[in-house]
Amino acid sequence: MTGGPLLVTGGTGYLGTEVVRQAADRPLVATHLSAAPGDAGVSWLRLDVRDAEAVRETMEQVRPAAVVHTAYRQAGEGARETTVGGAEAVAAAARAVGARLVHLSSDVIFDGTNPGPYTEDDPPSPITDYGRAKADAEGLVAAAHPDAVVVRTSLIYGGDGGSRHEKLAQEAARCNGQIGFFDDELRCPVLVADLAAALLELVDRPERGVLNVAGGEVVTRYEFACLVAAAAGLGTDTIRRTSIAEAGLERPRNCALDSGRARGLLRTPLRGVRDGLGVGSG
Repeated sequence: MTGGPLLVTGGTGYLGTEVVRQAADRPLVATHLSAAPGDAGVSWLRLDVRDAEAVRETMEQVRPAAVVHTAYRQAGEGARETTVGGAEAVAAAARAVGARLVHLSSDVIFDGTNPGPYTEDDPPSPITDYGRAKADAEGLVAAAHPDAVVVRTSLIYGGDGGSRHEKLAQEAARCNGQIGFFDDELRCPVLVADLAAALLELVDRPERGVLNVAGGEVVTRYEFACLVAAAAGLGTDTIRRTSIAEAGLERPRNCALDSGRARGLLRTPLRGVRDGLGVGSG
């Protein structure tokens, strides 16, 4: 990356925080929505990505060489406006100033009926509101910034304090079996440090279009919860096994991603969850 600084949207979020931490040796600007942390060496700007004019003004002010767009909202008020409208605004503004764009997408953009892992060539087929929002965002980003790389990823874990997925699994391991985890939903959990490092590699690479960047192991949500508990030194007897059908929900069963292309391009290892958690291969 040459020229202007790196701009990280959602720099106080779970993934954004790790991207900012790993990018500490670069000229760096990060955005936040509420209170900014006091990280030395980071220029913080308040930005609501739903405000397209504010996004445009920020891009013109910063003139970044590259943007890593991690800001999103999964549910609640303003979720679609943030995930879809915000992505389009960032993509259009990044292109207008000639900035490289690395955009984050998700494995839940599929209906989950594929017999094997999804590749970059599989078209989105979402069946949830969040999946539809992320799929729509992909299309708008591609239209607004054709040279952007759209990174599809999976459940993120690791880092200081762990993810919400890990916290829920540890809570289940400590309680009386009231929390259930799906044994018919397949994911490829990715270590937050691996994902952030891969994103920063992509900042400096020419790839464009969709790229799957997920962990190298397919596990069910139930298996993931048990592995998280084991890594924390907890038992798994109180982790309850359930299914999507039992819960009466409409959500994709198979969200596994084939990240072979990324593994062939990047130096960053995309570790399987057992390796990432340090619980062995058993």
